[in-house]
Amino acid sequence: MRVLAAVLWKDLVSEWRSRERVVAMLVFSLLVVVVFHFALPGGATARNASQAPGLLWVAYVFAALLGLNRAFSIELENDAISVLALAPVDRGWVFLGKFLANFLILGAVQIVVAVVFAVFFQLDFSGIVPQFAGIVALGSAGLCSVGTFFSAMAVRTRFREVMLPLLMIPPLLPVLAAAVEATVGLFTEGKVPPGSLQLLLVADGIYCIASFILFDYVLDG
Repeated sequence: MRVLAAVLWKDLVSEWRSRERVVAMLVFSLLVVVVFHFALPGGATARNASQAPGLLWVAYVFAALLGLNRAFSIELENDAISVLALAPVDRGWVFLGKFLANFLILGAVQIVVAVVFAVFFQLDFSGIVPQFAGIVALGSAGLCSVGTFFSAMAVRTRFREVMLPLLMIPPLLPVLAAAVEATVGLFTEGKVPPGSLQLLLVADGIYCIASFILFDYVLDG
């Protein structure tokens, strides 16, 4: 637990001092929202509640990819990743610390993006904020667990900016499909389909547990 807290605190303090990752994620995701706003034809058919969730999750995924690509950059630049590998503790706790830091950073960006998206696409979140926040949190947990795991693998490769999406996107398809379906159901019917919620919970559990166990071998690489 002390390792988890130390890694989490280090990442959050470093990000607070530089704000490089948050600013880049925020600018890029807001740019995606603006592009969607002007690129799609006007009218209710383009901006109804059934299409908006998919566009919103596209912005979230792009923000996550940009942020997770930088998740281990500080450790790589200072060769601190070797120190993490030599730490006499279960390396799964290192994964959890990085995962929670990525989750919180992504969550801060998602809040701003959701507000801007609601304004641009004239969406009314009143009455569904808790449910929507829960769906986003579950989807982000899957994004960050898979992304943190593969980011540790891709950071040592030559083309890590390209490698991470190639490794990360295929396992995330069930999470993204369930998250979009759950968001569509919430926006259109005011309730979350049980099947999509169950898929999110199962996928998050599998990915988090598998990443915790296998992270020991990733740092050895």
